[in-house]
Amino acid sequence: MAALELSAVSSRLTAVDATGIVQKTTTLNAKPAFFGTSVRHTANAPCQRRSRAARAEAPSEGAKAGVASRPAVSQDADLALQSQRVSSGKSLVAPTPKGFVSRYGDNEPRKGCDILVEALEREGVRTLFAYPGGASLEIHQALTRSDNIRTILCRHEQGEVFAAEGYAKVSGRVGVCIATSGPGATNLVTGLADAMLDSVPLVAITGQVPRPFIGTDAFQETPIVEVTRSITKHNYLVMDVDDIPRIVREAFFLAASGRPGPVLIDVPKDIQQQLAVPSWTQPMRLNAYLSRLPPPPQRAQVDQIVRLLRSAKRPVVYLGGGCLHAADEVREFARLAGVPVVSTLMGLGVYDQSAPDALHMLGMHGTVYANYAVDSSDLLLAFGVRFDDRVTGKLDAFAARASIVHIDIDPAEIGKNKEAHVSMHADVLPALALINDAIKEEAAAGRPLPSYAEWRDECMAQKAQWPLKYPQVSDAILPQEAIEMLYDITKGEAVIATGVGQHQMWAAQFFKYTQPRRWITSGGLGSMGFGLPSALGAMASKPDLPVIDIDGDGSFIMNVQELATITAEKLPVKIMILNNQHLGMVVQWEDRFYKANHAHTFLGLPDNEEEIFPDFTKFAAACKVPAERVTRKADLRGALERMLAAEGPYLLDIIVPHQEHVLPMIPGGRTFKDIITEGDGRQEY
Repeated sequence: MAALELSAVSSRLTAVDATGIVQKTTTLNAKPAFFGTSVRHTANAPCQRRSRAARAEAPSEGAKAGVASRPAVSQDADLALQSQRVSSGKSLVAPTPKGFVSRYGDNEPRKGCDILVEALEREGVRTLFAYPGGASLEIHQALTRSDNIRTILCRHEQGEVFAAEGYAKVSGRVGVCIATSGPGATNLVTGLADAMLDSVPLVAITGQVPRPFIGTDAFQETPIVEVTRSITKHNYLVMDVDDIPRIVREAFFLAASGRPGPVLIDVPKDIQQQLAVPSWTQPMRLNAYLSRLPPPPQRAQVDQIVRLLRSAKRPVVYLGGGCLHAADEVREFARLAGVPVVSTLMGLGVYDQSAPDALHMLGMHGTVYANYAVDSSDLLLAFGVRFDDRVTGKLDAFAARASIVHIDIDPAEIGKNKEAHVSMHADVLPALALINDAIKEEAAAGRPLPSYAEWRDECMAQKAQWPLKYPQVSDAILPQEAIEMLYDITKGEAVIATGVGQHQMWAAQFFKYTQPRRWITSGGLGSMGFGLPSALGAMASKPDLPVIDIDGDGSFIMNVQELATITAEKLPVKIMILNNQHLGMVVQWEDRFYKANHAHTFLGLPDNEEEIFPDFTKFAAACKVPAERVTRKADLRGALERMLAAEGPYLLDIIVPHQEHVLPMIPGGRTFKDIITEGDGRQEY
């Protein structure tokens, strides 16, 4: 069945290895499905997101316009993939683990569900998150026949997709989740939207009603391809069992390459049951997508950037989540150029936040000194960012006196919110590597960059004048203090996951992230309930660090059922709840802008506000998770140490006052001049 047809006369292809480093560039000549720019849609057309140029477009299922030749991927990269047995998705062929042996003979028929599972195995998938149902039952039966894949049974589909995100964010691999049709599939929607906004590589597989019943309002039928059209990078409805190997290969490549994102594969039940002999050598049909992947950075653009650096007096690096894979290059650039560095929420850890010269996070709840640096800059070097409204505030006042250099892997982001004086459609890693080389060459030729010493001293003076702080109280535990103490005990050697709200911002401010992929949060969508499931996903990727969910009571209860998962799956996630019995961030806005009229933001018992409700320690006990509650500052350190020393999962319920506000704060749509640095809910405004 035709899916989508497009013109593909010539495609520029950049091959990358497992680390994202450009290996080879070639031109592919392929016969077009037809000439021109028109597109023919059918019921099986993959989704087309208008705002993201790195969109997948596939020709007709029956078209012959495949990839004409495959550029060589470095042998070292392939060996690394095989030895790690990971799913990177970035190679042009499936990174089949070394020594992989199929359970079936070459010409032996097997069910579509078994072909699907073997395709996942060939991608190097070793862990996935799932919840079964009638339309996905065959897939789960096939998973029981796999000796390679661990299936983690979450207790809700939203839990499984958030877990897959946590897995992907920590490991850098493609996260995988599986759900049934109808409500199972729609329960994935929030997680898919979350992954889209935060650029998380994800493959979601859903069961679907049999093909003859599609469109008949059959039991548990939902047109999930249509539902997720605008919140996935690409999606597929499988209408031919022979297409499964190619579709899975394409899905992983799409999810991980370019700007990462979620891809959905919808598989009707009769396709899962149909017998077939798979062909594992089918080429991908992604010529148009490949042509839009970023080319290697050009030296002419690099020279422009170096000239701007040479003429600048007050340059600042503004880095985001697009730099997670390029931490070494970012740090080398900061060292070579001597330029102050600020980070978005998603970029925490790319630059060592414990370094004396770190200016930390900018934006609505960023530091005074980070926002000061951007506001006062004359050159803003924006690497892997999208000029989000929570960063910029009033857009025309953001870095109003600065020339802007914007490097991003997604051309749709360049100029979308803020015009750049120099823009580069490129992967940040090779772009910065080339810039660093150019700076070193200039220095070797006796033309070093200016020192910017006065500017750095000015930024450090602002940092000394406006440190992050919180009030000192007698015996109550303040949430900022609890996070700061956790950092002190762990020395920063932990993976931190959060829900969404005040606790999330405090965790960003008071825990210092020294490496990338140690900070897991829902940034763009701001999905409450993200903390616990994303933490269990991170733990399942087997990091060599403790995984701690810093959560709020309102956010935690939204996916509290995953306590059962961490016990059953023996995942030693630590949970630290900052429990203020309120929806704290909403309360903060009510205090500041609505005369403290608290409208449905109290989460305790209305007729007994003194009682701590609900009792999370009893939730934990019901799921056999050790737990305790702490209310006094004097008891906090001991409780944190017991939590961290526990061999298995552990829940610590820390009671904190609801009057605390996250500061600094730049109100939405305002400017740096409007920054708030004082006050809390104990005052009137």
